[in-house]
Amino acid sequence: MTAFFQDIGMTYEWAWFVATICGILLIALPLMLAVAMVIYAERRFWGAFALRRGPNVVGPFGLLQSFADGLKVFLQETIVPSASNKALFLIAPIITFTVALMAWAVIPFNSGAVLADINVGLLYILAISSLGVYGVVIAGWASNSKYPFFSAMRAAAQMISYEVSIGFVLICVVLWAGTFNLNDIVKAQEGHIFGFINAFAFNPLLFPMWVVFLISAMAETARAPFDLTEAESELVAGYQTEYSSMAFALYWLGEYANVLLMCTLNAVLFFGGWLPPVDWAPLYYVPGIIWLLAKTFFFFFVFSWVKATVPRYRYDQLMRLGWKVFLPLSLLFVVLVSGYLMFTRYGA
Repeated sequence: MTAFFQDIGMTYEWAWFVATICGILLIALPLMLAVAMVIYAERRFWGAFALRRGPNVVGPFGLLQSFADGLKVFLQETIVPSASNKALFLIAPIITFTVALMAWAVIPFNSGAVLADINVGLLYILAISSLGVYGVVIAGWASNSKYPFFSAMRAAAQMISYEVSIGFVLICVVLWAGTFNLNDIVKAQEGHIFGFINAFAFNPLLFPMWVVFLISAMAETARAPFDLTEAESELVAGYQTEYSSMAFALYWLGEYANVLLMCTLNAVLFFGGWLPPVDWAPLYYVPGIIWLLAKTFFFFFVFSWVKATVPRYRYDQLMRLGWKVFLPLSLLFVVLVSGYLMFTRYGA
């Protein structure tokens, strides 16, 4: 894209700047539309699971329900509690929303179709996902209210607990692929199983790590059954209790952008990303972004399915799963994967 703007007379610096802005908009605007659509889809899923209709009034088949909800919160008054730290109270949802968008910069939508094709893309994802909890912690503290503060403490502990196991899972993937670059990780999965299945997930040494990653991703994004940060039976609405209007909507958008990111990472790291499921020539005529979107939507359906059917964990169960099950299991598989590769690939 930079070359295109240079061809129409721009200097390299301006061409790079305009191309980068266009790339950001090409990701951010469709992502916001996707968030609106997956919220609608999730509500339809929940309706089907509970034998209800779900949203079906606003627009054809209820497709405009999310936009009506967005307009409603946009027109509401933003109420800032008198005892809160006003600056931090207002900046917290902006942090959550911004961080949720930043991670998409290194996601490859097709071969080479990525905003920032950096060699440490996976490390960047890990770092950015760790920053998301700051929006929750700052909101809980700045609200100067009991329930949001409890929620903030829970969020910090939950993030640390599951970020550790996610880190070890990613080490296993990096060891096998031999790179931190997400483009190269996808290419390493081509014909990985039996020479024709494009996925790491069916590798006996990486399948348990995919299961750990999927469950940890639900905990990392505070989705049910791990939504202890906003457990309505205990904390009213958790860190969002004092928020209204667009500040509340930014949390909503940030949460679903993070959920979509984790669904996409499941596809990219374990299920071949933009590659078709099977290494068969006719399937490559389907654009890679279609395969990636289909896999992402499948994982989003799994997230919605779990939220609709699995009861919420107690907090002690959440901590025990993270520290006593996932951490030792992921550590064990780091040893197994590295040992296997030393004896087979590197001939130790």
